[in-house]
Order: sequence, then C-alpha cells, then structure tokens
Amino acid sequence: MAVRIRLRRMGAKKQPHYRLVVADSRSPRDGRFLDTIGTYNPRTEPADINIDHDKALEWLEKGAEPSDSARSLLSQIGVWQRFKTGEWPVERPRPEPVVAPAPAPQPEPTLEPAPAPEPAPAPEPAPAPEPAPVPEPAPAPEPVVEPATEIADDAEQTTEG
Repeated sequence: MAVRIRLRRMGAKKQPHYRLVVADSRSPRDGRFLDTIGTYNPRTEPADINIDHDKALEWLEKGAEPSDSARSLLSQIGVWQRFKTGEWPVERPRPEPVVAPAPAPQPEPTLEPAPAPEPAPAPEPAPAPEPAPVPEPAPAPEPVVEPATEIADDAEQTTEG
C-alpha cells in the first residue's frame, strides 16, 4: 500500500484550513486516512503550522511520500531537512510582521475662512462655422409651343381633301 502525507481540506466555503494526514494514495482527498500529524491554517498572518515532529519523522521513515504542498510545510518547520540529513536545521528567527505606523494626528481645523479661489477665465467660444450655401433650384425649362397657324394649316388640309 502506497502511503502519502497530504493536506485534507477542512473549514467552510472560502474559509479553508487543513489537516496534515497520512493516507492511502488511492483514498480521495478528504476521505479515509490513517493518522493526523498536524494542522495548517493559511488564513492567519503569518500562516499557522502545527505539526507533530515525531509522528511526521516516524511516517517518513516508514516510507510515506509527502505531496508537494506537504513537503513544503515539512520543510518550513525543519522536519524534511531532519529526515534527509539526520540533523535539525539551524533555527532562523521568523521576521516580525510589519505593522504600519499609526497615522499622524490631524491638526485641529482653524476658524478663519479660507481665501476664495480666483475664478478661472472663461474660455473663448469657438467661432461658429459658416452655414453651407444653399444652391438655388434650376429654372424649369419652358414648354415649347408651336404656333397655332401650323395647326390650322393642317386642319384645312384634312377638311379639303
């Protein structure tokens, strides 16, 4: 049976915290496990990591393989280096969290009125564009009227004949 050390998700929706568990590699992420060796809360500043060093070393010596995230947590507390080299790493002090300094006290407001700002000069209006010339309508062509005499001549020819 392949045994893994991995994180088991706990907590409410969007509020995760994890347990570091030893489980069969075929078990689901939040399923059956063999042993709990610690907890991890990433939501605190700095992240809260509580791992039982002796249990973790015992399972590593038995052949349990840590997942990438579990290996990272084991490295942060020094268990992984102890397992690889047989020595505890030199303890480095954790840096203190940086706290923003308190804001400087604001001076009390004065009772004198502030000088009124000078009004800005009004911008000069842009010249109005000239309207486009309206083309005059073309004159209507005059109807061609033939003289009435020709019509009368034609009428006489048709009656005489």
